[in-house]
Amino acid sequence: MLVLINAFVGGMVGLERTILPRLAEQEFHLVARSAILSFIVVFGLTKAAANYYAGAWATRVGRKNLLLIGWLFGVPVPLLLLWAPSWGWVIAANVLLGLNQGLAWSSTVVMKIDLVGPKQRGLAMGLNESAGYLAVAATAFASGWLATEYGLRPYPFYLGIALAVLGLLSSLGVRDTRHHVALEASQAPAGPTGPPLSFWDVTWRHPNLGSVTQAGLVNNLNDGMVWGLLPLLLASKGFTLTQIGTVAAVYPAVWGLGQLVTGPLADRYCKKDLLFWGMLLQGAVLLAMLFPSSYPAFVLLAALLGAGTALVYPTFLAAIAEYAPPAQRAPSVGIFRLWRDAGYAVGALLTGVLADTLGLAAPLVAIGGLTGLSALIIRARMYCLPEAAPTTAPAGSCARPTGFILFTRFRYGFSLFIPAGLRRGPLPALSPGPRI
Repeated sequence: MLVLINAFVGGMVGLERTILPRLAEQEFHLVARSAILSFIVVFGLTKAAANYYAGAWATRVGRKNLLLIGWLFGVPVPLLLLWAPSWGWVIAANVLLGLNQGLAWSSTVVMKIDLVGPKQRGLAMGLNESAGYLAVAATAFASGWLATEYGLRPYPFYLGIALAVLGLLSSLGVRDTRHHVALEASQAPAGPTGPPLSFWDVTWRHPNLGSVTQAGLVNNLNDGMVWGLLPLLLASKGFTLTQIGTVAAVYPAVWGLGQLVTGPLADRYCKKDLLFWGMLLQGAVLLAMLFPSSYPAFVLLAALLGAGTALVYPTFLAAIAEYAPPAQRAPSVGIFRLWRDAGYAVGALLTGVLADTLGLAAPLVAIGGLTGLSALIIRARMYCLPEAAPTTAPAGSCARPTGFILFTRFRYGFSLFIPAGLRRGPLPALSPGPRI
């Protein structure tokens, strides 16, 4: 049920992916790129704030209640876009859409993490994000086709009305999962605990959580650019609305389908490696978009960009769930999603300013370079967690001295650079140490 609901949530965003930049130009006669992309800025800021409060309120208000509140904000969105007499109505609709996405999508994420337990979070996030972004792709293509056949309004927005109503009705049938996380916390093995994670720990200070958070921000920064810039870039090359809709759909389609594979991979392999290669691939593809002019080349690049995003997207959330204690999981997810979706606003602002002053190629260079830099930060700061090992020493044994712990930490970090086939044995288990 949660997978289906998240497909409806994603479909609400896909409704805007193809047609809103063209609507701004053709019906509202906006010329400045920064003005056209203002709807993404508003959407990103609102969704970021909603993500944060969804994490903070998930236990207090209840996961299901947050999901229903999110859909109540979402129902008016297609109606406002359908009847909008001015661009201000579109901005207002995107405020409500940001609230809908932040509350409803965050609720499905946290509820799935609660349900599956610690060993299958990557799989759960793969299913969740796959459903959401496949729906983004489907509605991006469908709205582009409807706009080509019947005009920019009203028919594409009838699809949005159906999605909003179905999402709200489906959400009435789910059950809250607060008790699942309480049970998991009560069954967790006792061990050394540090102080509670702060806002700045998740934002940057904790090497793993901070690395994931900055990568999430940069990922959505480049997604905000692609959302607003790609339709304009393709239109400048003479592509039709159907072709633009296809390219806009291929990117989230590969992103969505790929997560069915990369989600389970995040349960088996080091999350650092998946994040590094995914961000590096995204940066390379964005820079490569400077050169082609043919339609098949852009379809291929959109597919590669979707593959890079598929590597990182379920891994982000699985990593936050792994590195944060169960009792602090929902607030930590909220803080991560606050920064991740603030990337939409940052990306749209940066894209608009650069495109207006330096042309459409400048945002691709700047944001492609930032994405590559994010990959290097992951490589430098993150470390892979070893497999769980027994934490209790045999009776009569002595505690290992600090020097041994430092040696095993050094050996573990060094051995990450040695191919698995050349290692002389398994990696050592790291003893819990002070949080840095």
